[in-house]
Amino acid sequence: MTMPSDAFVTGKTSLLGLAGFILLCLGVSWVAGWATSTGVATWYPTLTKPWFTPPDGVFAPVWLTLYLMMAVAGWRVWRKAGFVGARTALSLFGLQLGLNLLWSVLFFGQRQIGAALADIVLLWLAIAATALAFRRIDGFAAVLLLPYLAWVTLAVALNYEIWRLN
Repeated sequence: MTMPSDAFVTGKTSLLGLAGFILLCLGVSWVAGWATSTGVATWYPTLTKPWFTPPDGVFAPVWLTLYLMMAVAGWRVWRKAGFVGARTALSLFGLQLGLNLLWSVLFFGQRQIGAALADIVLLWLAIAATALAFRRIDGFAAVLLLPYLAWVTLAVALNYEIWRLN
């Protein structure tokens, strides 16, 4: 099935596209959760953390919400411009998803706090670039990424402080 590059995608194709974006983002979330599970249960509690660390119970619902917002943002851009018309924007979207997953592997899986810090700075830049690229196609899609950018801003500060304190 080919997708239009410059036309609005509608109907059944649009719903299948939304499902695809949701599955992609939740798939990344699931793999990140799997990479995180051992470290979060055994290693993370032993670390010295800054005073502004959110309670543990906040992370899962916030990330679930952010992944769903990412999926809707990506879908809106695809729906408006297609894969060809949104090649750069959707490539940046894929890059930020990859960096997001890599952070979980580095921080929790490999316990490499410094490497995770470098990754999360790149992730922040990739999210900002994605939001800017999305804005050119669909302003609301860009707005949907702003809470993600804000959360990752907090995560950069947390990662830095954990690296510094440990």
